[in-house]
Amino acid sequence: MILLGIETSCDETAAALVDDHRQIIGQCLLSQLEDHAAFGGVVPEIAARVHLEHLDRLIAKLLKDTGRTLGQLDGIAATAGPGLIGGVLVGAMTAKAIALVHDLPFLAVNHLEAHALTARLTDDVAFPYLLLLVSGGHCQLLAVEGVGTYRRLGTTIDDALGEAFDKVGKMLGLGYPGGPAVERTARAGDPTRFPLPRPLRGKPGCDFSFSGLKTAVRQCIDKLPPGPVSATDAADLCAAFQVAAGDVLADRCGHALDRFREITGKNGPLVVAGGVAANGYLRQRLAQLGVPLIAPPLALCTDNAAMVAWAGLERLRLGQRDGLDFRPRPRWPLDPDAPPAVGGGVKA
Repeated sequence: MILLGIETSCDETAAALVDDHRQIIGQCLLSQLEDHAAFGGVVPEIAARVHLEHLDRLIAKLLKDTGRTLGQLDGIAATAGPGLIGGVLVGAMTAKAIALVHDLPFLAVNHLEAHALTARLTDDVAFPYLLLLVSGGHCQLLAVEGVGTYRRLGTTIDDALGEAFDKVGKMLGLGYPGGPAVERTARAGDPTRFPLPRPLRGKPGCDFSFSGLKTAVRQCIDKLPPGPVSATDAADLCAAFQVAAGDVLADRCGHALDRFREITGKNGPLVVAGGVAANGYLRQRLAQLGVPLIAPPLALCTDNAAMVAWAGLERLRLGQRDGLDFRPRPRWPLDPDAPPAVGGGVKA
């Protein structure tokens, strides 16, 4: 089987063809970084407009580059939530139109599930496994027991880690997106110079908190000499922040691995997915937990359409499909039965 995947949930316009032999036949992606850089973050209205202007062209280019036609496909999968609803609507409606005209199954894919199942595309990981999902809008630990079956073990009670990275980058004047800039800047820094907190480290449970860490960085900046932050100060702060974040992730994941063993009787593996999973230092830190660590290639950590196509394939192989009356969702938790986070910070 071959599926077309469409991803438009945030600021990446993407289309990809994937088959059930775990082969990515082709991908096309348009980044909107330049469209949003002047605003220091994603502007939903601009993102939706760019998706609308370019998605049809990207799909046509993908088909031409791979020598395929829509009539040769076995289904159409599109991110139908969670995400910026304007962009989600563009992708979902495009997929529905193609499915209707060509009489193909339509798969409404949960963007978080697409991230969760990426390791099965890249590494053929068997169920169950522990997932650390870290991005700009999400920070969760989940036991992945099967397609559509997720048990949330922990989540952020305030900010997602990716959001904290971006805010630190913005405070230090490193530009947008802040996450990759913080990682680059940290390479030249001394992580011991600025004492930063490790929120919730050593506490029971698997939840996260990053608001206090972000605030501590702000307080350190306020104590520096007036004016732009020097290159040395920026590097040291980035390094301290990144190491503190790594300590928190390792501690929380350690607790989640204990809980995962109780639930499944298995010692891992730990799968990390989402945009923050591209951070090399954090990967190294998580690799020290004593269980196999599986992280997708960098290009499949950030938003992409190959993961959407694969999630659609996983569901189609189980005989699942969605009606053309499916309503896209700005929020769509993987574990709808999970209790609310203590701080109300669940972003799903």
